[in-house]
Amino acid sequence: MTERKPPGVRFDTWVDRQIREAEERGDFSGLPGAGKPLPGGDDTSYDEFWWIRQKMAREGLSVLPPALALRKEAEDALTAALAAPSERIVRKTVEDVNVKIRAMMYRPPPGPPLGKKPYDVEEVVRQWREGRAAAGSV
Repeated sequence: MTERKPPGVRFDTWVDRQIREAEERGDFSGLPGAGKPLPGGDDTSYDEFWWIRQKMAREGLSVLPPALALRKEAEDALTAALAAPSERIVRKTVEDVNVKIRAMMYRPPPGPPLGKKPYDVEEVVRQWREGRAAAGSV
């Protein structure tokens, strides 16, 4: 057990002495991670919820407001549609995300505004066809 700070000794002096004695005993040698940077790396700001963020990252969780999560999903759907192997998949991908966008548009916003409107399926199909023609894979 750690000894109590003697009366009349400054706290920082007492702590420094304990650290020095522990180093002399070798208590700090061979610790796991010795000589390696701390996790989190370059971020020098303090985040009191660091452990929650790490847990969420490990679990693959997100806490984006619904509108922002849908915005990301809509952008990903558009990218997927433009890279789809068939027109049927393009249409299905765009129509599926449009259902979610319309539902969000008619609901009171739970967070920041969505800032998206449903995609024009025919316009996305036209872009998809142009992309395929440009790549030479018609």
